[in-house]
Amino acid sequence: MLDLSRLLRPKSIAVLGSVWAENVVAQCHKMGFSGDVWPVHPKKPRIGGLATYATLADLPSAPDAVFIGVNRHATVEVVAELAAMGAGGAVCFASGWTEAGEAGLQADLVVAAGRMPILGPNCYGVINYLDGALLWPDQHGGRRVQRGVALLSQSSNIVINLTMQARGLPIAYVACLGNAAQVGLAQLAGALLADERVTALGLYVEGIDDAVEFAALAEAARAAGKGIVCIKSGKTEASRAAAASHTAALAGGGAASAAFLQQVGVAEVRTLPELVETLKIFHTHGPQIGQRLCSLSCSGGEAGLVADLAAPFGIDFAAPSQDQHARLGEILGPIVTISNPLDYHTFIWGDGPRTTDVFATMLAGYDAGIFIIDPPRPDLCDPSSFAPALQAIEAAAAITGKPAFAVASLPENFDEDLAIAMMARGAVPLMGLETALGALTAAQTPPGLAGWRPLPPRKPTRPALMDEFAAKALLAQAGLAVPRGVSAGDLGALAGLAQSLTPPLALKGLGFAHKSENAAVRLGLADLDGQAPMPGATGYLAEEMVTGVVAELLIGIRRDPIYGVTLTLGFGGVTAELLADTVTLICPVTAPEVAAGLRRLRLWPLLDGYRGRPRADVDAVLDVAMRLQAVMQDASLEEIEINPLMARQSGAIAADAVIWKDET
Repeated sequence: MLDLSRLLRPKSIAVLGSVWAENVVAQCHKMGFSGDVWPVHPKKPRIGGLATYATLADLPSAPDAVFIGVNRHATVEVVAELAAMGAGGAVCFASGWTEAGEAGLQADLVVAAGRMPILGPNCYGVINYLDGALLWPDQHGGRRVQRGVALLSQSSNIVINLTMQARGLPIAYVACLGNAAQVGLAQLAGALLADERVTALGLYVEGIDDAVEFAALAEAARAAGKGIVCIKSGKTEASRAAAASHTAALAGGGAASAAFLQQVGVAEVRTLPELVETLKIFHTHGPQIGQRLCSLSCSGGEAGLVADLAAPFGIDFAAPSQDQHARLGEILGPIVTISNPLDYHTFIWGDGPRTTDVFATMLAGYDAGIFIIDPPRPDLCDPSSFAPALQAIEAAAAITGKPAFAVASLPENFDEDLAIAMMARGAVPLMGLETALGALTAAQTPPGLAGWRPLPPRKPTRPALMDEFAAKALLAQAGLAVPRGVSAGDLGALAGLAQSLTPPLALKGLGFAHKSENAAVRLGLADLDGQAPMPGATGYLAEEMVTGVVAELLIGIRRDPIYGVTLTLGFGGVTAELLADTVTLICPVTAPEVAAGLRRLRLWPLLDGYRGRPRADVDAVLDVAMRLQAVMQDASLEEIEINPLMARQSGAIAADAVIWKDET
């Protein structure tokens, strides 16, 4: 592992270049950096008001951190010189590397760096708001802090936008990866989290370069009491050309990445506001809050809005206990209906002690509470009448030891100075009701299983489609139940073999990944007499049809270039993609984890005896999943899809199987 400590927390900074370098000098002065800043330029006598050094060799000592703002070819030469003189690390700002088809030049850069860490290339750099050290050539919206969260992004513009937030989030570091030629996501994230002043980590990433290393990072962060929240971009593109199977399409996009993040205990959010608000929760309360929430407001409209907006997030507001009901009734009187969400009316408005009593009594019965409050804008109104309610929120948290969140229904309805002051006291205001609910849901993400790591990925191959008859023979050898069947190269020969089968029969043409789309399936046949050939078929398969089916499922397992092996479960048949009722898990998984995945399906009740229907043999389905996971130990197998898996009251039969195998 490379040592990034000097690069991230420098005592001396060298800057190379002209305009961009001058910006770095200006930002260091603006943030009050107390260390040395050394501009290096062969011709200009001064940059940013500082005297320049003509060459790196003229510097007083090897710099801790360097911003390299010269062209890409010169960057390689500079990096080699810095590494030789013992510099602590560098930001390589120039573009025009692998992203521009110059992979060889980027490889030369990594060789030149050796053991000296470099960020980028094609990278904006890093901001240390704790020490005022910036290797950053542009404006930003942050300020000095004593402790706070770290933001790490593969997009410079996104992270600049995040620094402009006015929501009270204390930011300790901002860092960009650029092309990540040498220092990758997990290593840079780990170095940021290693600073004890960093409380949590926010990520905006397009991809995870090393899933095994990232899983270790997430576990270490949780152990240190630091939460990670992530926006994973680029999901729609991954619907990629994976039409070769339902599994590939359904596990593509964001399904695999979302499954991975959940399994390693990283909170995933959809939007930048949710990222900021979740980080505020993690900064103050650590990486996880409980799931039992209460909501309080002084308006019935707000109470109803909370309930409506919470439903899509799966938030269930449990009713207050009998003791709470009695005590709240005593304080609020007979007119107020005691419920959750609670509309406590305005009878206690302005009465600090009674408001505190109500808030604390309600909060005591839950893991956390949200308190809807929109203070009037201070430029046009007098917000002083809201002070008792705001103080009561903080007092209730102190009395109960439970998180209490002041939630503004509109984000602009909470003044930034007020938000900063509350955050400094350990109280978290959340901006925007729907955003707050999303952030609270994200903050409930449970930790990953200790020691869990995904299976290591391997390079993609060019697999071939196995004959279904051979595929089912492989599955039968692994202990899966398959229909009785016979196979032949032509229909005449098949008709004779099929006389040993019990109708009704299914006739299938071999050589197709999707038989239905190619008219290569005929069902409910009494015999095979007079059947016409199927164009494009490489052979034929006749099978006994499966009866007594409770549900048709899809179960697929495939190699993933990032996450190793994915397992996809769902309701199948020809409508698998139309239903899109699937859950993806990252292997290795246990049977209980697969069972939990099945219960997350929208149509799970159909397996569990919905409205008196027969129950499916879920244990048999779990057995199929675990056997498929074992089968994938064969490194030549790329993908196995069973669709449909016929789940019955007793047993589960693989009615159709597609296997892709590397035959190189």
